[in-house]
Amino acid sequence: MTKVRFFAAAEEAVGRDALMTDAVTLGDLKSTLLAEHPALHGLLSRCAVLVDGARVDDEFALAGAQTVDVLPPFAGG
Repeated sequence: MTKVRFFAAAEEAVGRDALMTDAVTLGDLKSTLLAEHPALHGLLSRCAVLVDGARVDDEFALAGAQTVDVLPPFAGG
């Protein structure tokens, strides 16, 4: 199982700061998140999604991954 952590607007859209997943690939995870959390539509595509701290493509296999972070764009600085 892989832990998925949500930050800022993504956390608000999902209604919690983390969940566990057994998705096979990052693309599978994204599809599941959109199906289960409609408020992520329009937001998830703008988020940085990092697997164990690295940007990867949707074909990336999550087997052995510890953490997926879903980071929406931040304003300010």
